Amino acid sequence: MGVEEYVVGTLVVVVAVIIGRLIAMRLRIPDAIVLVVLGMALGLLPGVDSLTIAPEIVLLVFLPPLIYNAAFFTSPKDFRELLRPIVVMAVGVTLVTALGLAAVVYFLIPAVGWPAAIALGAAIAPTDAVAASAILKRVGTPRRVLTILEGESLINDAVALTLFSLALTAMSHPLTPAEGVLELAKVVVGGLAFGALVAWLVAWSRRLIEDSSVQLMIVLITPFAAYVPSEMLGFSGVLSAALAGIVLGTRGEGLLPPKVRVTAQTLWQTLVAVLESMLFVLLGLQLDAVITAVREHYSFPRLVLVALLVTVTAVVLRMGLMMAVIPLQRVIPFLNLEVSSFRERVVIGWSGMRGAVSLAIALSLPATVGGEPFTERGGLIFVAGVVVMGTLMGQGLSLPLVLRRLGVGGGDSHRKEFLIADHAMSCAALSKVDELQTSGEVDAGTAESLRSAYSRRVGEVQALLDEDDSAFERAESVKAVHAQILDARRDTLRALYREGRIDHAVFQSLSRDMDLGESKGGPFQSG
Repeated sequence: MGVEEYVVGTLVVVVAVIIGRLIAMRLRIPDAIVLVVLGMALGLLPGVDSLTIAPEIVLLVFLPPLIYNAAFFTSPKDFRELLRPIVVMAVGVTLVTALGLAAVVYFLIPAVGWPAAIALGAAIAPTDAVAASAILKRVGTPRRVLTILEGESLINDAVALTLFSLALTAMSHPLTPAEGVLELAKVVVGGLAFGALVAWLVAWSRRLIEDSSVQLMIVLITPFAAYVPSEMLGFSGVLSAALAGIVLGTRGEGLLPPKVRVTAQTLWQTLVAVLESMLFVLLGLQLDAVITAVREHYSFPRLVLVALLVTVTAVVLRMGLMMAVIPLQRVIPFLNLEVSSFRERVVIGWSGMRGAVSLAIALSLPATVGGEPFTERGGLIFVAGVVVMGTLMGQGLSLPLVLRRLGVGGGDSHRKEFLIADHAMSCAALSKVDELQTSGEVDAGTAESLRSAYSRRVGEVQALLDEDDSAFERAESVKAVHAQILDARRDTLRALYREGRIDHAVFQSLSRDMDLGESKGGPFQSG
């Protein structure tokens, strides 16, 4: 494909993403379903049916930001507290699942060989906690369960991709067990060391740079700076990007000015949403070509049966492992997941949907192996696509029902902690006002005005902490009035700009200030 075709193709895919997300929002169904269907429809259009994406592009463009983003927003406190169950899930369950799925694939399609079967198993083993977390947070699932799922989702991507890279190496030239161990040690240790180096360099550079535009440029290139050179050196780029994200996300927040942080978060959320959505559209685009290629080597009904059996195996394996945890931890104490409740184990087991990372890994399977066409690639991508869609539709759509039947949820610990933090900060502000007045840095009138505002805030938050129903009613009323006030301010600002009484720079500056103010959270906005 030429440059023009790539540009036009990217534009078509992005437009499909926008349309697909709007349709999914209107129909209230998972985005992935609509996006894959749109991708298949696009594949029927003249000119678009020839649109393909090189496996290397998937690895270099899609994976680094997806991995880095998940790592960056990890909660270090919760992660440390539940490190053992997270490691057990992310390493133990992922490896058992990958090898179990590889065995099923090899048994059903012996022609693919063990290395390719393991590569597919590694692709569809890692879970994606994004869809599950959105549902679980909505019903107030215990934070312990959420933290385990989100921590597992981060680490299991690195585990699966490391196994995937070893399998790809074995596809080109067989590895002895000793060579496999040495290769594993090299990619893991090298990847972690390079990721730590990149994190240190980025943190160091941020302290020296004040320009917000340059700061944002550094934010954008960091995942690629961690991933690409690491892969070129023969290390694990995924581990490098993940470690850089964790270090900078947990220790580097203060290195960015507040306005840059707000812009960077919005930028990342948009970028990740676009990349994840594009992967589902690309899967739909490739399905027709994949099915055509597959029919030359396999019976299509048999391949569908294989894909369904692999999907069922993926679900049953995870649920079985979760149910076996209690008996196993009596023999192996390290396997204690600190989730003894049967209901919570069912929730963790049923929340094992596969997502964009699994698609990205599968689409990155090489087109050639050892200079020869890799004829099984299409079949393996098809199986991976069915597993992703099957788990998203089957488990994703049924998860709310499972939660209701199990009676899981019913609390919002984040809201309470938000209120506690708000109360403590407001009390600190009151103390600071008294201190500034005593030292003569503010006059009595200013101090009294500030004291009155923060005292009112303390009283309102305390009432919410005491679960005073009238306080919640007042909070809702304040939200509604505040929204109307903001609308009035915006209307006036637009009128002043239209009449030429303020210039464009003033209009943009005041609009930005109102946008920032409106985006701030609070105890009255966290319902």
